[in-house]
Amino acid sequence: MEPQKPRMSLPGIVNMDFGFLGIQFGWTLQMANMSAIYEYLGADPGRIPILWLAAPLTGLLVQPVIGHMSDRTWCGLGRRRPYFLTGALLATLALILMPYCTALWTAALLLWVMDASVNVSMEPFRAFVADLLPEKQRTTGYAVQSLLIGLGSVVAAVLPWVLTNVFGVAGHGGEGKIPDAVRISFHVGAVAFFGAVMWTVFTTRERPPEDMEAFRRWKAKSRGMGREIVSALKEMPATMRQLAWVQVFSWMGLFCFFLYFPVAVAHNVFGAPDRQSPLYLAGIEWAGICTAAYSLVCFVFSFFLPGLAMRFSRKGAHILCLLFGAAALISMLFVTDKYVLLLLMVGMGLAWTGILSLPYAILAGALPEEKMGVYMGIFNFFITIPEILISLGFGWVMSNLLGDDRLLGVAAGGVLFFVAALLVLRVKDVGFVKIAKERA
Repeated sequence: MEPQKPRMSLPGIVNMDFGFLGIQFGWTLQMANMSAIYEYLGADPGRIPILWLAAPLTGLLVQPVIGHMSDRTWCGLGRRRPYFLTGALLATLALILMPYCTALWTAALLLWVMDASVNVSMEPFRAFVADLLPEKQRTTGYAVQSLLIGLGSVVAAVLPWVLTNVFGVAGHGGEGKIPDAVRISFHVGAVAFFGAVMWTVFTTRERPPEDMEAFRRWKAKSRGMGREIVSALKEMPATMRQLAWVQVFSWMGLFCFFLYFPVAVAHNVFGAPDRQSPLYLAGIEWAGICTAAYSLVCFVFSFFLPGLAMRFSRKGAHILCLLFGAAALISMLFVTDKYVLLLLMVGMGLAWTGILSLPYAILAGALPEEKMGVYMGIFNFFITIPEILISLGFGWVMSNLLGDDRLLGVAAGGVLFFVAALLVLRVKDVGFVKIAKERA
């Protein structure tokens, strides 16, 4: 039986989740700019998916390992916070160095470092919420994460546009050179990442194991990291198995969007003939504004998500979010006006909010407390494996079936969202059932 945990105040929940603001700031800079950076450094559309392979591969390898290690850690900083700090230091360094790349291979290598570091910080934050909050507050805890993710994303996405259009920073670096606006944005991201994670480290204390001697005995019985992770996979709770398929299709859809949306806006909506055209830069910057728009929707909608989930169930809320996202991405096929594109970001923002919070709230109620970290890390398999599949296979699809039409790549993401929404129907939310019984 889950030990009774005290309710946490809303400011306490914000402090606990605040590091995600910085993590998302850095991650959004990467998502919004890396495809363009690769194109600036000479990559063609068919090579972009394989160059993004670093992101899912590092998540696949790093998150279960960090989850397993953090489950078995207790020191002066606690259980999860040592990993927040380590990841923040490494990610900050990578963010500072990334915009100085002058070759594709250096950019790809730094992306590996950045993604590994982000994953070291990010994975324990998912378990952190489940560690500290009772079941009734977990939807709120993950919704606050979504809120802070939305806020960080808004600022990160719009920053290069603001630097170019408000402060007059050079927005185009020429062939083989990353623009100054992007370089400065990455430096600001480094400060935001480190500062936000440090806020959580210093404002939120973790509760030690109730029986430290029992914890040490349990830790000493470990069969080894690899065997423990394999054992956890075999013993995966049924709810987690059901959610896995939802995650697979949700994140394949998201990755299609992340890979091709900025360059689709530049080429398909703005009509840029090549990377040297002023229209290309204008399109990339407008895609940043769109990213800020759906992130703002995520920020605002996060205030209402706990109430919506309580009224319609967490499953019902997630289905609605995914359907809105599917409609938005498929509708982009018919858009020629950049302001209509902004309107469609409402649907994308609803989907993004749901994907970032509701699966984790559902999952946390089905996991054993002593393996919360490793299972949250394993759950990341169902984000990274579909991203690897897209990275390895979608370049061929783009070149041979979609005619290198980036907008068709984005619309494919909408179809995948729709499939994910259907798969939510199969999920049994055991935690929500407990809450409903208590309310009755």
